[in-house]
Amino acid sequence: MTTTTQVPQITLPGQAHTAEGPHDMGGMYVMHHAFRRDLDRFVSAVRRTPVCEEATWRALQRRFGLFDEALHHHHEIEDAEIWPILLDRAEGVDRETLEAMEAEHGTIDPALESCREGFAAMVEHPCADHRNALDVRVTALRASLADHLRHEETEALPLVQRTMTAAEWEASEKAAGKGYPLRMIPFLVCWTMEGMPEEVRRNVLGQAGPGYGVVLRLLEGRHARRERGAFRFADC
Repeated sequence: MTTTTQVPQITLPGQAHTAEGPHDMGGMYVMHHAFRRDLDRFVSAVRRTPVCEEATWRALQRRFGLFDEALHHHHEIEDAEIWPILLDRAEGVDRETLEAMEAEHGTIDPALESCREGFAAMVEHPCADHRNALDVRVTALRASLADHLRHEETEALPLVQRTMTAAEWEASEKAAGKGYPLRMIPFLVCWTMEGMPEEVRRNVLGQAGPGYGVVLRLLEGRHARRERGAFRFADC
């Protein structure tokens, strides 16, 4: 009888489900935690930042660009390295789940574009009407992404645990670590580790290599100051 080794998994605030199995899903859950945290902050910041705070709106626009880039890369890796492998083996309900993952990505991309346009409008011509429109767009994006992450965590990631081999999962993890421009790395290291329990920080940084720990020690304070500048009026 073959016994599958169960790897300890992490459960973070807001996480809908923890998929037990042989693959360490920590990197996936850390990214999901950061996406959820960001959208809560963006919604609050858009509603509470005074229209006249031009510097803050520019900071929010820049910050949304980083969020957008991180999410886009995350979905690209799933679409290229994970869902196709599972689709080759899936039938019935499992196939429906995977097709839904790809379809949901397709609805999130236009929502991101709509928010980018909304932040640009606030920077170019700040007014209450533009802020109200952006509020609607960011709130809709948060709802759409929250539904997608919940669906992924409860149905797709357990399928990953049941279906992918160790070599396939390792390859997807390596692909996830590549493709980002170097300018994004300092942000990503600090961004993903914000609010993480110390044990999770140690595990993630240990797997990523000593360079990531150095980046975090050197730049975490600067990152925190920039976050406070962009989200200075947010209440979360």
